[in-house]
Amino acid sequence: MERLGRIDLGELRQSLEGMGVDGWLLFDFHGTNPIAQRVVDPGSGLGFTRRLFVWLPKTGDPTILVHTLDAHLAPSIDGVVRYNTWQDLHRALEGVIAGRRVAMETSPDDAVPYLDRVPAGVVQLVTRLGADVVPSDQLVSQFAAQWSEAERAQHRKVAEALADIARTTLNEVVRVESSITEFELQRQVLAAIERAGFTTDSPPIVAFGVSGSNAHHEPSEHRAVTLESDMVILLDLWARTKDVRAWADQTWMGFSGSAIPARVTEVWEAVRDARDAVLSRLNAAHKTGDPVTGADLDDAARGLLEARGFGEHFGHRTGHSIDKELHGSGPHLDNFETHDTRQLIPGVAFSVEPGVYLPGEFGVRSEVNVMLSVAGSEVTPAEIQKDLVRAT
Repeated sequence: MERLGRIDLGELRQSLEGMGVDGWLLFDFHGTNPIAQRVVDPGSGLGFTRRLFVWLPKTGDPTILVHTLDAHLAPSIDGVVRYNTWQDLHRALEGVIAGRRVAMETSPDDAVPYLDRVPAGVVQLVTRLGADVVPSDQLVSQFAAQWSEAERAQHRKVAEALADIARTTLNEVVRVESSITEFELQRQVLAAIERAGFTTDSPPIVAFGVSGSNAHHEPSEHRAVTLESDMVILLDLWARTKDVRAWADQTWMGFSGSAIPARVTEVWEAVRDARDAVLSRLNAAHKTGDPVTGADLDDAARGLLEARGFGEHFGHRTGHSIDKELHGSGPHLDNFETHDTRQLIPGVAFSVEPGVYLPGEFGVRSEVNVMLSVAGSEVTPAEIQKDLVRAT
């Protein structure tokens, strides 16, 4: 047996050897651990109704502990062990992990919540049964967060479509030829995404003027600003293909007028340059072969915005992991909300989205996505925003 789900077992064994652990113990219950779903993926969304353990050892073949009622959902391998009672489960689990050092989805002090997927009670159980639990962060980056070639291809398709929707939408509204509210424009963008054949988990963010000072502004039919002349426009949209969960996530900026105020230009250029500082840092690291972490890239963007005088108005991380989930479990560009020191390795993908949010004025964010490979960093969409879309 060479593979289980998306895992190359030979490659996994090498990683486990390098980490000095005996195996990776995946746990899931009712979808609480998306990392387990991404790695094993026995049935897209799983559908397991009882506790599931998957043991991927450094030596030997995998073992899957599954309740008899869910056994038909498990992958077809020799190492499927069925249990009925909790006593059965404990005995079977002890037989697999006792005396071993096992990696699980834990994060000391909850430093990175996207890695802290295993309930404390499960960790207590595993420890009581004789195992030494260590974080699986390296394995998550290598085997759960990495994209397949099919996913990369589908991401490019979505990214270019979203960029086209955003540019078209902004070019139409910046002229302010008709009154439109944030909510109405949000519905239009959502319809365009659906017409393109893609799906999304929630509506895009549309913010006019002062609304943009809230990074997660949510317009509604009864609470939405009407676009007027000389307003900053923020459009944040995301989607994926329906058959492959390859998300793309972008933010584009416009101005409903032809003469952009110096204040708006200053903020836009600071945000754009912070975005580009991250991309430059990535390219430099690739050329020298130096490792780079999500925290390093967050520092690069934050340092530039602080130097421009906007540091206090950048209140979120620089970027998030994208894998099977829009906000994935791989390395985040974050040394602000969390301290993510995981190395960015070939195969992972993430957003780059610095922002400045001025209370009572407006907000600006610029967001692109990056897919890493051995060849370097691929930025999507291919043509990223350099200047505000404005009326001509």
